[in-house]
Amino acid sequence: MFGIRIGASPSWFVVLFVMIYSFSGFFDSVLDVSNSVAYLVTVAAVLLFFVSLALHELGHALVARRNGIEVLGIDLWIFGGLAKLSRDSETPGEEFRIAAAGPAVTALIALICLGGVAATSHLGEAVDSYTHGDSTTPLLALLSWLGIVNLWLLAFNLLPGFPLDGGRIARAAIWRATGDRHRATRAAGRIGQGLAYLLMGFGLYLALGGGDPFAGIWLLILGWFISSGARGAIAASAFSDRIDGVTAADVMDAEPVAVPGTTTALAAQDEFFLRYRLPWFPVTDAAGRVLGLLRAELVDGALASGRPTLPVDDLLDAAADGDAHVARDTPLESLLSSEALRRLGALVVVDADGRLCGLVTLDHVRRALAAGLELRP
Repeated sequence: MFGIRIGASPSWFVVLFVMIYSFSGFFDSVLDVSNSVAYLVTVAAVLLFFVSLALHELGHALVARRNGIEVLGIDLWIFGGLAKLSRDSETPGEEFRIAAAGPAVTALIALICLGGVAATSHLGEAVDSYTHGDSTTPLLALLSWLGIVNLWLLAFNLLPGFPLDGGRIARAAIWRATGDRHRATRAAGRIGQGLAYLLMGFGLYLALGGGDPFAGIWLLILGWFISSGARGAIAASAFSDRIDGVTAADVMDAEPVAVPGTTTALAAQDEFFLRYRLPWFPVTDAAGRVLGLLRAELVDGALASGRPTLPVDDLLDAAADGDAHVARDTPLESLLSSEALRRLGALVVVDADGRLCGLVTLDHVRRALAAGLELRP
């Protein structure tokens, strides 16, 4: 949807069937219809619930893309949904907008569903069917269940503990107040850990004697997931502190091999590709400004078409290589999430005027990370 791939992991199918089994009894009790019709309503309700989860994640994804963050996809899995983004937020405002987008979509879905019920003047009847098991129609049962379940989802998701959306909103607020993203992440992570322990404690109570073992086990698993996410965020933040201030200029090769733009295709093959055995080289003009990346296949194509004297600057596609350039002050943390670095194996480092300063490779980043790990107490 909107160019964003939405997939489902195998664990999603487990939850799908468990939810259908769990709620089939509820819909059978509130609907004065045959068992088969009640079952179809259950299936429709559960599928629409997962559609609402996908729309929730799509809200995150579209706002992230609007803020310049690449969306790698959305996956439905055992704990709901996950929008995979290419990088973390860079400002508190960006973090707040992305985090709040999902709950806003969920609130809108709940409002539409319950508004549809209210429009039929049967809102009280629908709520009674959900809470007391009173009989109602299939459409009212479907809309009221979907609306109320989304309200519960909204309330839970807004709890101020990382990695829930409420925790991300809290992180944005603390980040804005303190000016320190890592401090905000650790604070939201610790709140998330406290929330997780409360969930696991209540789940243990339900599982051992509280009357609902299934809900208890589910809360234990959910609490463990939140605790793991919060603990991971705290650890990642602590590591980010250790590499804070390290930039591309600190780790780059300051004497990269570059091809002058006036070099012919034949000379580029003989003097660069056959000599250094690299897949591409930066091309520069007389002032040292980067014109683009010269790939081996471009040179091979020029030679195969009988144009050995064609200057290499005529072979470049500058628009296709825009993401291969980074500034000298690009943080090492940003390089870690660079899709272009993973794809190309190296990035061209340029100054404010676009002149070539160096080349930063995956190996440079790995060595910098290893040095950061050695600083860990």
